[in-house]
Amino acid sequence: MNTIKCPKCGEIFTIDEASYNDIVKQIHNKEFKKELKKQIETEIKIKEDEFDKKLIETENAKNSEINELKSQLQNLDNEKKLEIAKIEKEKDDKINNLKNELKNFDNEKKLEISEITVKKEKEIQELKHKLDDFNTEKKLEISEINNKHKNDLEKKDNEIQELRDYKKRLSTKMVGESLEQHCEIEFNKIRMTAFRNARFEKDNDTKPGTKGDYIFRDYDDDGTEFISIMFEMKNESDETKTKQKNESFFKKLDKDRNNKKCEYAVLVSMLEADNELYNSGIVDVSYQYPKMYVIRPQFFIPIITLLTNASRNSLQYKKELEIAKSQSIDIQNFEQDMNDFKEKFGRNYRLASDKFKTAIKKIDDTIKKLEEVKEALTSSENNLRLANDKAQDLSIKKLTKNNPTMREKFALLNAENNK
Repeated sequence: MNTIKCPKCGEIFTIDEASYNDIVKQIHNKEFKKELKKQIETEIKIKEDEFDKKLIETENAKNSEINELKSQLQNLDNEKKLEIAKIEKEKDDKINNLKNELKNFDNEKKLEISEITVKKEKEIQELKHKLDDFNTEKKLEISEINNKHKNDLEKKDNEIQELRDYKKRLSTKMVGESLEQHCEIEFNKIRMTAFRNARFEKDNDTKPGTKGDYIFRDYDDDGTEFISIMFEMKNESDETKTKQKNESFFKKLDKDRNNKKCEYAVLVSMLEADNELYNSGIVDVSYQYPKMYVIRPQFFIPIITLLTNASRNSLQYKKELEIAKSQSIDIQNFEQDMNDFKEKFGRNYRLASDKFKTAIKKIDDTIKKLEEVKEALTSSENNLRLANDKAQDLSIKKLTKNNPTMREKFALLNAENNK
């Protein structure tokens, strides 16, 4: 057993060997740790001192290096300042030289400009004098032109007034005759080139009771008539109070056409000047009276040309029909000949149609003011097409319908074929 006295309370107590060894071991471990801690703290202090020493040495080295760099930087700065001062001096020298050169150049230019200014002012004065002379001449020319223009206007005004006075003095008969004279002159201009065999004459035959104004007839080289047109010309004075209508003359014109055995009837009219229908071109009024047209004076020659060309294409048919009336006809070949005629007539129609189209295109390209003629020609082409359709519909039965002799021969031929 071991006896132990408590250092705090002084009590003495006994412990066994094992407990004592544990207490001794605890004390020993505590002292050891304390000693170990003291040693570690000592070593740390030494390490800290060494670190502080090295830190001081490093800071001193850095400070020394910094001072060295500062010294080098100061030297560089001094060198730069010297270099900049040198450059500034050179720059000032160059600026001074340039100022001197510029001053000399400015003086030279001022002298040159002064000389040019004097020269230009002299030229300007000369041009001013020329311009004044030119303006004076132009004013004289303009004055002469104005006077001439004024005289021309007065002359035209006088002519217009004379024409108005003349129209006022014209009687209704004289107004109509002036349109007739216009149409006759227009026809005579192209008579020898376009209508060598044609006749265009006044209708002076009053036996049937009435008469038209003009009759147009055209013939082939053998003297066979292939077209005839009864013309009526209607005009009226601007001062006429009672305005007439085109339709008022249709019935008489159709009667005159039949009395004089004309194929077509054409009313050349200046009536109803504001009527868009009659101003559009060639107006077909066959829905009222057969083969009748109404035109303005500018379409006088085109309507003759159009109807003449159409009738000339049927001339061969008319000749063959006349031959058929005067001699015996081979009935078996009659239908074949008729089909041959149809084919030729159709070919002639197509050729005429192509020519019409070409003429229309040329008129359209060169004279825009005759656009109405183009529409009129196109409308007439439709009439030709209808005529061609009617010709295509022609047959031997229709031709012999009112011919007892041909009807009898045709019946005999059918009877022989049925045997």
